[in-house]
Amino acid sequence: MTKIKICGLTDEETALSASRAGADFLGFVFAPSRRRLTPEKASAITRVMRQLEKRPLLVGVFADAQYDEVNSISRSCCLDLVQLCGREDNTFISRIELPVIKVIHIGPKTTSDEVQHEIRVMDKANIYLLDSAMLGGSGQLFNWEVAREVCRQRRVIIAGGLDSENVGQLIREIRPWGVDVSSGVETDGRKDPEKIKKFIGAVGAADKEVNLVTR
Repeated sequence: MTKIKICGLTDEETALSASRAGADFLGFVFAPSRRRLTPEKASAITRVMRQLEKRPLLVGVFADAQYDEVNSISRSCCLDLVQLCGREDNTFISRIELPVIKVIHIGPKTTSDEVQHEIRVMDKANIYLLDSAMLGGSGQLFNWEVAREVCRQRRVIIAGGLDSENVGQLIREIRPWGVDVSSGVETDGRKDPEKIKKFIGAVGAADKEVNLVTR
């Protein structure tokens, strides 16, 4: 089944709603963004999430921070994973205490070979996330074809411009390990619980279609 990450959460109520709807990962942004949280605010949310009997994994999103800051915030917020969105290299990744999701930014002219090369270079990461070449929740689609081959070989999350209307097509055509959404489940700049449910439902429906085809 395709893993689902709801990113850019900023309040306890919406985090709980995403968890109940079936999200596998919840993302909390510590990088420059309108969705940026203080460690204190994030910790208040993650404390509640960790009391759930069954809960999503909690992800801290960083970009070009100092590794000791990343580790300190990760500990204070009781995170499960760290997502690195900047220019972090293998040496940096090796200093992070938690499993790492490394973001690979995809530009208009990026090729499949370039994506695969960058992932081979960043071999210390545990999971890779492909997003449009714009830092922090671009909300823009990229050419999914550049991800097709690497999705067959690695645990890859696809982000950028996804919503309940197009995520099914992505899953049917590319079959990534996971999908990531932020602006695609917002209304007027705020997370919308109904859109989150609709997005997760669309992922589940596409997974069923794929399973029927591959039987």
